[in-house]
Amino acid sequence: MSKQQIHKKINMKKLVMAILIMAGITATAQDHQRKGKRGDMKDLTPEQVATIQTKKMTLALDLNESQQGKIKAILTEDATARKTKMEERKAQKEEGKKVLTAEEKYAMQNERLDHQIARKEQMKSILDDEQYEKWEKMDHRRKMRGKNNEGRKGKRSARQ
Repeated sequence: MSKQQIHKKINMKKLVMAILIMAGITATAQDHQRKGKRGDMKDLTPEQVATIQTKKMTLALDLNESQQGKIKAILTEDATARKTKMEERKAQKEEGKKVLTAEEKYAMQNERLDHQIARKEQMKSILDDEQYEKWEKMDHRRKMRGKNNEGRKGKRSARQ
């Protein structure tokens, strides 16, 4: 092979590598722009979120009118609280406060678990036994899906 052919081959390899790198960067950039299920609902009011969630539960659990009303009230309360907490976290992030102390983490987890226990008791009083069992399975699946995606942000190397 002549020197000219070798230089052409090297230039082609560089071009291919540059294209692959650009494709990778483009794919990564597009990944961040995609909205998930939560992204679609974050622009809705707490009442709209509660209405949608209630209708989904009605379809899944075959709720009657009375149950729908009670569950919608609970879900509206939850959605309002979530929105408030989200705004608080956003304000803290803008202030630059990122790391929570061990005491703050404990308090947050304790509050979250108390809320889950209360929610479970409320659902048990509203739903009949069959509906409650089905709701438990749905809730468990939802939590497991979240656990499966938990470590995806930069922790891949730790798992391998």
